[in-house]
Amino acid sequence: MRLNDGGGLYLEVAPNGSRRWFWKYYFGGKEKRLALGHYTEAGSKKVSVSLKDAREARDDARKLLRKGTDPAQQRQLDKLTRQAVAGITFEAVARELHATKHSGWSPRYAARWIERMEKDLFPWIGSLPLQDITAPLLLHTLRRIENRGAHETAHTLRQTAGQVFRYGIATGRCDRNPAPDLHGALKPIVVKHMAAVLDPSGATALMRAIAAYEGQPLTRAALELSALLFQRPGNIRQMEWAEVDLDKALWTIPAAKMKRTVHGKVNGRPHQVPLAKRAVTILRELHPLSGHGHYVFPSLLTGERCMSENTLRTALRRMGYTNDEMTPHGFRAMARTILVEQLNVHPDVIESQLAHGKSGPLGAAYDRAEFMAQRRAMMTQWADYLDGLRRGKAVPVQSSRGRRRGGDTTRATA
Repeated sequence: MRLNDGGGLYLEVAPNGSRRWFWKYYFGGKEKRLALGHYTEAGSKKVSVSLKDAREARDDARKLLRKGTDPAQQRQLDKLTRQAVAGITFEAVARELHATKHSGWSPRYAARWIERMEKDLFPWIGSLPLQDITAPLLLHTLRRIENRGAHETAHTLRQTAGQVFRYGIATGRCDRNPAPDLHGALKPIVVKHMAAVLDPSGATALMRAIAAYEGQPLTRAALELSALLFQRPGNIRQMEWAEVDLDKALWTIPAAKMKRTVHGKVNGRPHQVPLAKRAVTILRELHPLSGHGHYVFPSLLTGERCMSENTLRTALRRMGYTNDEMTPHGFRAMARTILVEQLNVHPDVIESQLAHGKSGPLGAAYDRAEFMAQRRAMMTQWADYLDGLRRGKAVPVQSSRGRRRGGDTTRATA
């Protein structure tokens, strides 16, 4: 049933009670009609178009018809234009980039990447076409982040925004990247390095404090192994008995547990850590305590998880070290510094033990040296050096090949 209003406007009532506005018109000698919306009762979930709204929509369509434009075709064109614009906004391109790349990122990085975008960039520039975002506009958005004191986040988001623009250029959504234009425009980041003991006298006090630690035996052992092996704190806490071969004096950390890209975790080699005699002795003494379980250092609350990340930090606090003096990560810096400055070990051997990536884009692909023989000698040398510090003995200074320099050269260590 049709209820006519005039000028081609009518309300069509369907058998099921649905009521819709239509406008009848002629274009190119053919009768056509344009849907103008539903007329509904109050309380309906559908958007209701009143008689007044329908008349205004009819009049707007009639103006297009007078200009020689088919209102129905124009509506389709407007819809396609909106869809096209929606696909070139900063948010749309960023989410497309994230969907394309996230499988090659670590889950934590992928989640953090999109979380930062959703919090700090999408609310301000997410709806804008990529092509319309200029360097001043991006800077204004990043200034909001700076103003709350998150300077490092602002710099990070400048870089991630640059990734979006580069992807937009590659996919034809924009033709330039404004992010590099902001180089030097943001407030500088004051880098604060992990606190660490970096000299022999400090290492002496630290090793003696560890030896005198009266807390849990597992915690004391984890502290000493952190000094002896200088691996990342997470790897120390997550050490598993299945990874340790005490007869071969070797700890093999699976690639999946290393700090690497997803590709490196899946395809990389495991990281092998030679164990000095002292390290083997500590692990043999621990076996009766935790050898029945999965982890070498199980949680004190439940053996199903490894030791908490705060356990070693809390132990250092109990030993008198503030967060500005020493952290669990600081054992790596301590070893890196003293091995070079006091024991003359070649940096490449130390870097291999630290599991630092090779420099340069092709470093990891072509430089596969692991320096196992040199690292075994270094780990023994390092363990003897730390033991000498603890006991207050003079320790001979050796060359990077493990031989004494000048025969009888020594340094006082305490």
